[in-house]
Amino acid sequence: MTASFTAPAFSPLNIAILTVSDSRTEAQDTSGKFLKESAECAGHQVVAKAIVRDDVYQLRAVFSQWIADAAVHVILSTGGTGVTGRDSTPEAVLPLLDKQIEGFGELFRHLSLAEIGTSTVQSRAFGGLANGTFIFCLPGSTGACRTAWEQILLAQLDNRTRPCNFAQLLPRLLEH
Repeated sequence: MTASFTAPAFSPLNIAILTVSDSRTEAQDTSGKFLKESAECAGHQVVAKAIVRDDVYQLRAVFSQWIADAAVHVILSTGGTGVTGRDSTPEAVLPLLDKQIEGFGELFRHLSLAEIGTSTVQSRAFGGLANGTFIFCLPGSTGACRTAWEQILLAQLDNRTRPCNFAQLLPRLLEH
């Protein structure tokens, strides 16, 4: 007798999207729009979307609000991960994290190498966890958001991905 396996049903996640920019408006926010449309096409719910200036304290305020909201499972941000003087997303967010997901940034830069060559070293993209919320901070280009979504996040935010995925970990994130 052989055992049968039934795949679990898809479980949508609640995602908040933040565009970090001093100059983009909603009409110009192609990266935030891409992430929103991609998340919704995958079956997730976008529960919040904002554009915030590249300012450490303004960023921390928005991230902290969403981290404290139990209804937000994932925060995706785009922008502010470069190395210029105005790029401050890592400085704003890293102190808020309970745990970093080092492999996310490493894998992102590895995948980006094939697309943009050694320019990938200028990206400080990263992932982490705060109060049971997954956080992924991506570069501001739509191409970089596409790489991260299509090659990492789409599968990792889908509870049906095997052998494992971030979505299936959600119930256990706040266990001590």
